[in-house]
Amino acid sequence: MPRHSHIDTDYFLDLLWFSNKIKTMVNVDKQIEHWRSGAQEDWDVAEDLVARGKLRHGLFFAHLSLEKTLKALVCRVTNELAPPIHNLVRLAERAALSLEPEQLDLLAEVNSFNIEGRYPELHLPPLSAAETTAYLHKIRRLLECLNNLF
Repeated sequence: MPRHSHIDTDYFLDLLWFSNKIKTMVNVDKQIEHWRSGAQEDWDVAEDLVARGKLRHGLFFAHLSLEKTLKALVCRVTNELAPPIHNLVRLAERAALSLEPEQLDLLAEVNSFNIEGRYPELHLPPLSAAETTAYLHKIRRLLECLNNLF
């Protein structure tokens, strides 16, 4: 059995993070720009992949775009590095965002695309092209709202 297998991964990373074991001196403005430019690039890739019929991969990159946008907001609000986690709801909490319930629900749903993108062997039921397009539309609107906070 792997060491620490009983510990939730996010909890373990938080423990490391907040015990100052992996923090370093950084230029927060550069971090914000890094996350924002990466988020835009990942969004472009998401749209391209979906247009080419690579729906699961496109949704994975849409998750990455949201994750990086939220990490930029965490940096902006905390003036520190964003934590090394992928959970969108937790990142929104760290950024102290006041989101509508449907926006939080969307973040929770989009979290599953991160899992599906990383672990295709789980054989989760694939979304149709129409469902994927609907998700991209919702994610695009949320990204616009989040980017208006900068």
